[in-house]
Amino acid sequence: MKSLFTPLALAAMVIPFAASAAPKVGETAPAFTLTDSQGQSRSLSDFAGKTVVLEWTNHECPFVKKHYNSGNIPDQQRQATAKDVVWLVINSSAPGKQGHVDGAQAEQIQSGWKAAQTYYLLDPEGQVGQSYSAKTTPHMYIIDPSGTLRYAGAIDSIASADQDDLADATQYVPQVLSELAAGKAVSVSLTQPYGCSVKYKG
Repeated sequence: MKSLFTPLALAAMVIPFAASAAPKVGETAPAFTLTDSQGQSRSLSDFAGKTVVLEWTNHECPFVKKHYNSGNIPDQQRQATAKDVVWLVINSSAPGKQGHVDGAQAEQIQSGWKAAQTYYLLDPEGQVGQSYSAKTTPHMYIIDPSGTLRYAGAIDSIASADQDDLADATQYVPQVLSELAAGKAVSVSLTQPYGCSVKYKG
């Protein structure tokens, strides 16, 4: 039987969580303001009237590496932003914890991965991550143009750090974005996130 995690040490890093009840899909997404990797203040309200994707990240997490090294997340970012979707990468790793970066480091990392997010936001105090109950990296949220949370959960359907599993996985973000753009009901709005635990302060 194929192992989901290689090497086996990754198994200890997998933190599956039941999808949180707060915030609730179908309700208004929590407001926030954070500083981006270039030192500019960005608020969720700045993007009112647009669809917004939130992606929690930690560049040292094997599950994040899977989706960036394979090009999966950068491709999704490019496809989304080409359709005027706002894609916000959020880093809630606290100073001294795995994955913590400053703005310059974030820019360098994302450039190396050929990422195409709209903005990379720094949340070292973890307040925004906790307000969204972000548990893992990656952990994905989609907010519609009215400000309503329409999706929360995993990036895809196979909880694995193996790039070979991407071809067989349902990619939830493009699926939800396509349904929203077509005015359809979201077929899958809540899933169990997987990945490394968010490295919050404390």
